[in-house]
Amino acid sequence: MAPKASPESPWLELPAPLPLDCGQALEGVRIAYETYGALNAARDNAILVCHATTGDQYLASTHPITGKPGWWSRTVGPGKPIDTDRFHVICANVLGGCMGTTGPASPGPDGQPWALRFPGITIRDMVRGHLALLDALGIGRLYAVVGGSMGGMQALSLAANWPERTERVLVIAATAAMPAQNIAFQEVGRQAIMADPDWQHGAYYGTGKAPDAGLSVARMTAHITYLSEASMHEKFGRRLQDRAEKSFGFDADYQVESYLRHQGATFTGRFDANAYLYLTKAMSYFDLTEEHGGKLAPAFAGAARSGARFCLVSFDSDWLYPTVESRRIAHALNAAGAAVSFVELSAPFGHDSFLLDVPALDRVVAGFLDR
Repeated sequence: MAPKASPESPWLELPAPLPLDCGQALEGVRIAYETYGALNAARDNAILVCHATTGDQYLASTHPITGKPGWWSRTVGPGKPIDTDRFHVICANVLGGCMGTTGPASPGPDGQPWALRFPGITIRDMVRGHLALLDALGIGRLYAVVGGSMGGMQALSLAANWPERTERVLVIAATAAMPAQNIAFQEVGRQAIMADPDWQHGAYYGTGKAPDAGLSVARMTAHITYLSEASMHEKFGRRLQDRAEKSFGFDADYQVESYLRHQGATFTGRFDANAYLYLTKAMSYFDLTEEHGGKLAPAFAGAARSGARFCLVSFDSDWLYPTVESRRIAHALNAAGAAVSFVELSAPFGHDSFLLDVPALDRVVAGFLDR
């Protein structure tokens, strides 16, 4: 069964059908979200934080399934880089997700789970859902939109397609178009899920079975891309796991093998396999250049006219979305005449650096939001 949203997580049903890039429109869309800090009287201190592929709305509160702290608790809160004493912070589970927002595990028009009947979605569709939520909450223009990884893609999409809706755009470890190598990694994960007999062509809801083995392999594959060789060597090296000698079998001899198996197993307890298919496919489709006539700079012309300011952050150990991707966005923003700052930070953790203890990132985030 797919995980359900916590009773503490509010949700809002959109009053109008949500148009999608595929040409369909979804009715009765629910958006689950969390907020932190108070919205001021002028309603101009709101920050939208967009989550990554396997994230959710619990960025600074306890996760209802795992019991772990929110995925960005170190960054969002009173006196923290995104200071909830100053800002009203909103984080919504994306369209197609599995923590309360409408997705493939949600009831379709006939009351049965959508499963593969759920329409294909894009990053831009996710942003449409966010903006519909903001409209319902009475928030017209954001103080900032912030996101890392897939969240950074959402931030870029918002700035490119609805430039009047935000004053600042903070994009961390992201890209303006999914590189072919990353599409390839995501396809391996999708194929692992669909090759699992318990996937049942997506119709596993209510059967008592789910493609946990395939989803676990997908997570293991993806997790490797979030790390760096240096961090894996430092954390695991070639050390054996709970044994003095090799087994000469197929148990997890090495600590890194045991770690990946644990990551895969725990992931199946909090995520829906079909949602993983839809969200990774949306990332594969993402290409702001394609959306704007084959050139990236025109995508940001509206943002330049609106006076939006951008900050781009990359990490020197991130090989999933390397610095060259952020630099390409910075060049396009400069060409469009937009105000942009760009920094490559040194961190040993790979792509996951934006989620971990990198004090330099804290300073960049706080400084950009203070300007």
